Amino acid sequence: MRELSRGDLPLLILAVLEESPAHGYAIARAIEQHSAGSLTAKEGSLYPALRVLEQEGLIVASWETPASGPARKVYTLTETGKAERATQVARWQDYANALQAVLEGGKKSHA
Repeated sequence: MRELSRGDLPLLILAVLEESPAHGYAIARAIEQHSAGSLTAKEGSLYPALRVLEQEGLIVASWETPASGPARKVYTLTETGKAERATQVARWQDYANALQAVLEGGKKSHA
């Protein structure tokens, strides 16, 4: 299992929240599940990233009080967040294609 770098985490948070609103623990578990356990989001980086995304208007938070258990903050992707996610995914795919082209020795076009 590899801990995510702070630069990768915001995009993965946006991707998870595009599926549905979630609280911090559920976001971390979704990242682990979707990566088949290869990636992990630690609290020390997850919650600061959530705060930054909220300050940037990419997500909004609201308090949810379940029937049992403590209240928890649930995060929802905003329309601005959806647009930012799409932009970042396109950039990430361009970057990944360029890396792949170099790794394959230029055999595959990255266009």
